[in-house]
Amino acid sequence: MDVQSVSELDPAKRRALFERDAGLEEIRDDVAEIVHRVRNEGDVALREYCRKFDDVEVGNFDITDDAERAYESIDDDVREAIETAADNIREFHQRQVPEDWSYETEGRELGRRFYPLDSAGVYAPGGTAAYPSSALMGIVPAKAAGVEHVVAVTPPADQINPVTLAAIHAGGADAVYQIGGAQAISAMAYGTESIDSVDVIVGPGNRWVTAAKAEVRGDVKIDMLAGPSEVLALADDSADSERLAAETIAQAEHDPHAAVVAVTDDPELADAVLEEIEDQVSEREREDIIREALDNEASGVFVARSMSEAALFADQFAPEHIYIEAEDEDALLDRIENYGSAFLGAHSPVAAGDYASGTNHVLPTDAQARIASGLSVDTFVRSATVQRLSEDGLSELRGTITTLADREGLEAHAHSVDVRFEDD
Repeated sequence: MDVQSVSELDPAKRRALFERDAGLEEIRDDVAEIVHRVRNEGDVALREYCRKFDDVEVGNFDITDDAERAYESIDDDVREAIETAADNIREFHQRQVPEDWSYETEGRELGRRFYPLDSAGVYAPGGTAAYPSSALMGIVPAKAAGVEHVVAVTPPADQINPVTLAAIHAGGADAVYQIGGAQAISAMAYGTESIDSVDVIVGPGNRWVTAAKAEVRGDVKIDMLAGPSEVLALADDSADSERLAAETIAQAEHDPHAAVVAVTDDPELADAVLEEIEDQVSEREREDIIREALDNEASGVFVARSMSEAALFADQFAPEHIYIEAEDEDALLDRIENYGSAFLGAHSPVAAGDYASGTNHVLPTDAQARIASGLSVDTFVRSATVQRLSEDGLSELRGTITTLADREGLEAHAHSVDVRFEDD
């Protein structure tokens, strides 16, 4: 990694930065086969994939009781941390629950009503790192929205992380299954002999999970197609290089494909950040993963000619997380619209949102923040419109409706209005 100038980036580098993708195409066919087999063969296919991909012989997929036991057995301080995080996430998401509304105008009563989905499936990742926080981020908002039946899945193992299981239980999942990967997504989408099908599937995972979500989308609702973690740190000359370096490294430790960026208008700060990154990386336990992420084409430290150019760069990058440390963070954020979640000021590390501040950490990546939002109560809710027209209200609209219906060649539509006035 080295310091680069924003104004001198060549087209290839700009594409690497601004046109990131999750690398799904190369595995799409393999994932489609997994989804198809699970849909048609059910538990038989699931058990085969557990042996093949997880090297685990699974007897009973249902581990709901195991999750409850894990909650009771973990250390008190860990249980307290889980409960504190769950409470904060619950409070933030309960504020998002929409209320029915209506209004009256010219003989028309119009409104909108909201209904929670009946069931939801939450993917809690395993693998190189376990993510109990992701379990909370999916289950708690679903429950806040009023979803009646929430299913959680997590990859099987000889010893599934007890903290992940405890978080699943604390979040309020109604059923827990040990199954992972694309096969878990297919099982939740279509159901098997052992696993309930659901209306919506949420939660982060590797690219096999993401590709499977793309495959089942349409048959079931999904939250988003999320790729590796991302952060963009935006800073002026008032910022601290040690904190900026720590922010980039924190997201880099997620995945070798993570995109981590720092951008400033101060060349000296850029150099200092680069030096701090090198000093801190060697002290981190996941050093190898971090170094791979730092070497990605979509990672780097950049110098802009002004903070206006830096803000424009950030907006084009459309990061999953944006961390802003400057004399006026609000003024900078006002210039930026494309981001999943913003962290403002020296005491707002991205890790706060990752775990316990209350906001959701399941966020759009790969520049999808331009068009998509993060996981929220909205993900678990559908709406319907309601209307009641008085005779005067319909009379007022009669000519408008029948004229448009006639122009569309839908005579019966016009008649359905006219018939209500035949006795006049």
